[in-house]
Amino acid sequence: MTAVEVDVKTTNVTSLEDGDHDKFAHVVVPSSAVTQAYITGSEVRALCGKVWVPTRAPELFEVCPECKELLEVVKAHWADDA
Repeated sequence: MTAVEVDVKTTNVTSLEDGDHDKFAHVVVPSSAVTQAYITGSEVRALCGKVWVPTRAPELFEVCPECKELLEVVKAHWADDA
Protein backbone atom coordinates (compact mmCIF):
# COMPACT_ATOMS: atom_id res chain seq x y z
CA MET A 1 0.00 0.00 0.00
CA THR A 2 1.27 3.51 -0.87
CA ALA A 3 1.06 6.42 1.54
CA VAL A 4 -0.52 9.59 0.17
CA GLU A 5 0.07 12.97 1.73
CA VAL A 6 -2.78 15.43 1.42
CA ASP A 7 -2.61 19.14 2.16
CA VAL A 8 -6.06 20.42 3.06
CA LYS A 9 -6.81 24.11 3.24
CA THR A 10 -10.16 25.45 4.32
CA THR A 11 -11.59 28.77 3.29
CA ASN A 12 -14.65 30.40 4.73
CA VAL A 13 -16.79 31.51 1.83
CA THR A 14 -20.13 33.10 2.50
CA SER A 15 -22.64 32.32 -0.18
CA LEU A 16 -26.05 33.86 0.23
CA GLU A 17 -29.05 31.91 -0.96
CA ASP A 18 -32.52 33.28 -1.63
CA GLY A 19 -34.02 34.41 1.66
CA ASP A 20 -30.67 34.63 3.45
CA HIS A 21 -30.73 38.44 3.25
CA ASP A 22 -33.53 38.38 5.82
CA LYS A 23 -31.16 36.80 8.36
CA PHE A 24 -28.84 39.83 8.48
CA ALA A 25 -28.76 43.49 9.42
CA HIS A 26 -27.86 45.51 6.34
CA VAL A 27 -25.89 48.71 5.81
CA VAL A 28 -27.68 51.68 4.25
CA VAL A 29 -25.89 54.89 3.31
CA PRO A 30 -26.78 57.46 4.47
CA SER A 31 -27.99 55.94 7.72
CA SER A 32 -30.59 58.72 8.00
CA ALA A 33 -32.43 56.95 5.15
CA VAL A 34 -33.28 54.13 7.58
CA THR A 35 -34.79 56.57 10.08
CA GLN A 36 -36.79 58.16 7.28
CA ALA A 37 -37.98 54.72 6.17
CA TYR A 38 -39.11 53.80 9.71
CA ILE A 39 -41.19 56.98 9.80
CA THR A 40 -42.63 56.90 6.28
CA GLY A 41 -42.69 53.16 5.57
CA SER A 42 -40.63 53.68 2.43
CA GLU A 43 -38.09 51.21 1.03
CA VAL A 44 -34.32 51.49 1.43
CA ARG A 45 -31.50 49.88 -0.56
CA ALA A 46 -28.58 48.27 1.26
CA LEU A 47 -25.03 48.30 -0.05
CA CYS A 48 -25.49 44.66 -1.09
CA GLY A 49 -28.53 45.57 -3.17
CA LYS A 50 -31.29 44.27 -0.88
CA VAL A 51 -34.37 46.49 -1.01
CA TRP A 52 -36.81 46.38 1.91
CA VAL A 53 -38.89 48.38 4.36
CA PRO A 54 -37.08 48.33 7.73
CA THR A 55 -39.30 47.07 10.55
CA ARG A 56 -37.02 45.35 13.05
CA ALA A 57 -34.10 46.15 15.34
CA PRO A 58 -30.89 45.56 13.33
CA GLU A 59 -28.77 45.11 16.45
CA LEU A 60 -30.39 41.70 16.94
CA PHE A 61 -28.75 40.34 13.78
CA GLU A 62 -25.28 39.84 12.36
CA VAL A 63 -24.19 42.33 9.72
CA CYS A 64 -24.63 41.14 6.15
CA PRO A 65 -21.23 39.91 4.94
CA GLU A 66 -21.64 41.60 1.54
CA CYS A 67 -22.60 44.94 3.11
CA LYS A 68 -19.73 44.68 5.57
CA GLU A 69 -17.19 43.99 2.82
CA LEU A 70 -18.49 46.83 0.65
CA LEU A 71 -18.49 49.24 3.60
CA GLU A 72 -14.84 48.39 4.33
CA VAL A 73 -13.95 49.14 0.69
CA VAL A 74 -15.79 52.47 0.82
CA LYS A 75 -14.16 53.43 4.14
CA ALA A 76 -10.71 52.59 2.75
CA HIS A 77 -11.45 54.76 -0.30
CA TRP A 78 -12.58 57.64 1.94
CA ALA A 79 -9.40 57.28 4.03
CA ASP A 80 -7.26 57.43 0.86
CA ASP A 81 -9.00 60.64 -0.20
CA ALA A 82 -8.44 62.32 3.19
